[in-house]
Amino acid sequence: MSIAENFHKIRSSIPGDVTLVVVTKTQPVSKIMEVYTAGQRVFGENKVQELIDKQAQLPKDIEWHLIGHLQTNKVKYIAPFVSLIHSVDSFKLLQEINKQAFKNNRIIACLLQIYIANEDTKFGLSFDEAQELIGSEELKQLKNIKIVGLMGMASNTDNKNVIIKELHSLKLFFEKNKDLSAANFQLSILSMGMSADYPIAIAEGSTMIRVGSSIFGERD
Repeated sequence: MSIAENFHKIRSSIPGDVTLVVVTKTQPVSKIMEVYTAGQRVFGENKVQELIDKQAQLPKDIEWHLIGHLQTNKVKYIAPFVSLIHSVDSFKLLQEINKQAFKNNRIIACLLQIYIANEDTKFGLSFDEAQELIGSEELKQLKNIKIVGLMGMASNTDNKNVIIKELHSLKLFFEKNKDLSAANFQLSILSMGMSADYPIAIAEGSTMIRVGSSIFGERD
């Protein structure tokens, strides 16, 4: 099937209230435009440099998400335009996003990345660290960010029970905190699920999935 056909197949298979973020990692502009022409407007990029390059070349009505690990010294490059940062894994990073958002007269939406997998290669806050951050007075001082949800990645395994257990733990944490509200904190997005496990993630309550290889094909 073509890229557009793959996109339509996935889009039609997920509930209307689940946001599809099409992951463009390593994909050329020409292939991204195939998905754009098919109607997609929300795209996610792992690396800051790729995000900057693609944002400059592609239509300006695209909503760009930074979904990969973000270093504090790179925040300034995406602060003028990024719509959502999925991968906030420290208070220090939140402070830098807030600082750069202020410089650009913006409020930048963020997701707290929670570590739920049993893998050293994944980043994220522990549940305890996230809870402490959410309840902190320091968080309330950040006027140019808004935490709008949580993100987590399950272990890369064929064991469906492990994936369900990990995703369910994040759903429970989301439910525990979703009624909390502050000027810069209101959880509405639960971002979990990628090409390999998004049907399970949706069943576990995900409201946002990140899909790349199922649309573009496996990367070389």
